[in-house]
Amino acid sequence: MNKYTTRCTVAKTGFFDTLVIENEQGKKRLSIRSWRIFSIVLVHLLFILSYYADIQILEGSISGSRMLGFHLTDAFMSFEVFAATHEFAINLIIGTCTILFFYALVGGRAFCSWICPYSLLGEIGEKIHENLAAKKIISRRNFDPRWRYVFAVLFLTMSFASSQLVFEIFSVVGIFSRFIIYGYFHAIWFVVFVLFVEIFFSRRAWCRYFCPIGATYSLLTRTNAINVSWNKELCDHCLVCIDTCLVPHVLEITKKNAKLSGDEDKKEFRLVGGDCTLCGRCIDVCHHDALKFDNGFKRLI
Repeated sequence: MNKYTTRCTVAKTGFFDTLVIENEQGKKRLSIRSWRIFSIVLVHLLFILSYYADIQILEGSISGSRMLGFHLTDAFMSFEVFAATHEFAINLIIGTCTILFFYALVGGRAFCSWICPYSLLGEIGEKIHENLAAKKIISRRNFDPRWRYVFAVLFLTMSFASSQLVFEIFSVVGIFSRFIIYGYFHAIWFVVFVLFVEIFFSRRAWCRYFCPIGATYSLLTRTNAINVSWNKELCDHCLVCIDTCLVPHVLEITKKNAKLSGDEDKKEFRLVGGDCTLCGRCIDVCHHDALKFDNGFKRLI
């Protein structure tokens, strides 16, 4: 993929073409998407090795695991457990606090693009969706992303009322992770159903509008050390970044706020809001390199 000669929208660029980027001098390198795929595969390979070969590095699944004997727990599942059982197990608290601290420091929704296995499946689905939409076989449908918070409250309320982990029955993330690690079980057909909804009805619907896991991590934004920054002077507003973004409203709000800021001398702006997953797709496709990862560790130090 040569982003300097082609507008690399989802519909116009092959999925496998996005794994390698060619610079202006013709040199090739792995894209950020390639590194994300490597991260997801590595995490689940460690899960598989721990299960089948008893290599006790990373045991369990995405929902709950132990890394070198240290507990790690998905934050939303922990909230469900608290709501359902009204008890606070010490291992659950430790695992939850560890995860929350890590994503609060590194970057809230980084989990969604760098760890979650369904994100890879969703990206393949969105490529098919955009191809069909470009041919006018299907229509594009967008909804308010704040619905995720409504579903988060709904699932917690249902867990409290039923004393059951209701969301885990429908968690596409947990189901697909366990399918990869432990093999086939019937719940995987719900994942297939969700993927078909995303292909034929609404692009990336699960991640954008339903998943309370992403909603939870999106609240961890103020202390993030890693962000994406946008340079308004380099940008020619071609909108390719918005086309490829899982949460395009983040880029739209950032650009709007930059116009209203009144600070004409300021060139770079950090993306606004907690929905950015740090997937780097906008960076991969920007032909003027107006977007880049901003390392905030220096500011923290």
